[in-house]
Amino acid sequence: MATGTNNQAGQVAQADAAGPADPAQERLRRWRLVLGGEEADGTGCRLSGQDAAMDGALTALYGKGDGQGRAGRDRSAGLGASAPSVARWLGDIRTYFPSSVVQVMQRDAIDRLGLSTLLLEPEMLEAVEADVHLVGTLLSLNKAMPETTKETARAVVRKVVEDLEKRLATRTRATLTGALDRSARINRPRHHDIDWNRTIAANLKHYLPEYRTIVPERLVGYGRASQSVKKEVVLCIDQSGSMAASVVYASVFGAVLASMRSITTRLVVFDTAVVDLTDQLDDPVDVLFGTQLGGGTDINRALAYCQSQITRPAETVVVLISDLYEGGIRNEMLKRVAAMKASGVQFVTLLALSDEGAPAYDREHASALAALGAPAFACTPDLFPDVMAAAIEKRPLPIPETA
Repeated sequence: MATGTNNQAGQVAQADAAGPADPAQERLRRWRLVLGGEEADGTGCRLSGQDAAMDGALTALYGKGDGQGRAGRDRSAGLGASAPSVARWLGDIRTYFPSSVVQVMQRDAIDRLGLSTLLLEPEMLEAVEADVHLVGTLLSLNKAMPETTKETARAVVRKVVEDLEKRLATRTRATLTGALDRSARINRPRHHDIDWNRTIAANLKHYLPEYRTIVPERLVGYGRASQSVKKEVVLCIDQSGSMAASVVYASVFGAVLASMRSITTRLVVFDTAVVDLTDQLDDPVDVLFGTQLGGGTDINRALAYCQSQITRPAETVVVLISDLYEGGIRNEMLKRVAAMKASGVQFVTLLALSDEGAPAYDREHASALAALGAPAFACTPDLFPDVMAAAIEKRPLPIPETA
């Protein structure tokens, strides 16, 4: 079965449309929607009402190039490059499919039917379902975007960014605050710096039942400078086209980290040039529109800049987010990573920061980094706080089993 038909099957499997109560008839109905044939593809099932409209929406996107129906007639997509047709289609799929499926179909429409240029129209932007991938597409079109569209595009990007911040910020701050406190713990604290919960836990073996009390032979507490800067984080982000989702997530995380007083955060994006966007971290939307997706890759040059900004190596975490397709000097890149690690820097290599797993990446470079003690792996946004907490505490990283 063709790729488009497989996609179509996926959408039908997730669609929440009313169907016949009879199980056998329901199976035929679903197969008919999956196969999408002119003559029911041998199922003998005819569609009407909402099913027919759903089938039309699927065929408009996945019909083109998928082969021939039983009557030998080519199936063809029905969107073309007509903005009114696309706008109606966007409304239809929001009616028939859940939001998660709508986002997949929008991405497929952009890829399969070349609808990117239509996103330059404000009316079209207002009609789409906003998600991380749409933001990546808009960023790639940023330079070609007319002024009349830019404000609408920023509003779409801001909505996605705010949703991500609501989802990710609280847990990130809580996880990293705990890691920072643990990394600053001392064993001879002043009275007001004692962590009583951990002190009690550490002294349970000294419980005196006759007095119903614990003798705290070892005090556990926090350093006096608990509100001062404890760690420095450098996010070094590859902005090649394949890293679009990672750029979006990393920008949101960069803004969250920058909001924490005990962490100094620097955000650097690169292709063959290096751009420091640290001064825009108070607004991740500004960061995103400061990127330029696409172009080449010079990791060595980017790491050279990051290395020059490190003032406290033992208290610094460098996070390189890249598919590792190096266009610069490979050996110099590896030497820089080795030098940073030797100086005490905690170095983290992420092949992607997204929900989609690892992209295509340079396995030779990944193996070389792993040999230096900087294993490269893909990281989901939900796992990122735990990865950063481990790096801050200088303990083994929680690398996913599939990495």
